[in-house]
Amino acid sequence: MVSPDPAVAGDEIPEVFPPTLREVMLRPTWIGMLLLCLVVAGVFAWLGQWQLARAIDTDVPPPGATEQVRPIEDVVEPGVYLPEPFVGQRVEATGAFVEQDFIVVSGRFNEGEPGYWVTGQFRLADTATPTSLAVALGWVGTREEADAAVAQLQAAVKAQPEASMTLMGRIISDEGPAVPGRGQSPYEIPRMSPAALLGLWHDIEGLDVYRPYMTSATVPFAGVGLQEIHSPPPAEAETVNWLNIFYAAEWAVFAGFAFYLWYRLARDARERELEALEDAQAEARAARG
Repeated sequence: MVSPDPAVAGDEIPEVFPPTLREVMLRPTWIGMLLLCLVVAGVFAWLGQWQLARAIDTDVPPPGATEQVRPIEDVVEPGVYLPEPFVGQRVEATGAFVEQDFIVVSGRFNEGEPGYWVTGQFRLADTATPTSLAVALGWVGTREEADAAVAQLQAAVKAQPEASMTLMGRIISDEGPAVPGRGQSPYEIPRMSPAALLGLWHDIEGLDVYRPYMTSATVPFAGVGLQEIHSPPPAEAETVNWLNIFYAAEWAVFAGFAFYLWYRLARDARERELEALEDAQAEARAARG
């Protein structure tokens, strides 16, 4: 029979010194957790730096650049999306309109007034392959006026089918095709989309088409009842993208939270050990009670 240990045989309960938070943090398990948090924080820091690098745009066009008239071929190529810096750029193009392809687009506002655009297929001159640009010629307030303008435009082009002209206006990104709303004619075109207009154009075999469209600065035909389209210059681009800066700050917060999570988990582990020691001492006192 083993004799009781004299160190614990008396009424006194041996004093146990609980680990400090520093001692818990220096254990191999928590050192490994710290290294993992360093990796996670490093990834978050890299993402924050990546967002921050894109928050400052150093390639912003100078003020007034969109108001300098440039040949359309210097701004965008057929079949290519319009680059962001050139949205609203004033361009010029030389060619002739196709007689059958004056089409009305609804849902157009001119200085706040609802109405319609009359558009046309403008076949460019001096191109290696047939190339067309969708052009919004002018605005009217009612569909009847728009249809009347189409008839007059067709007559004007028919009278001089080979007449070449140079147009100047703003180049704008395709709005994308859309289905007519409830109650509208299924043949109505509610958005300015060269892709949608292309499906209604004639003589398109082997045709190259510009993805963006042009709003003509002036009505290219006199006496057809169209008003000039109000197309103000685009707002000057900002050099700072505040949304990207906000995202960069978020990643920095996430990186800091990784270290806080490690600290909190280590502290919780120490508190659990303290509670276990207190419970063990309480049981020992109760047993000796």
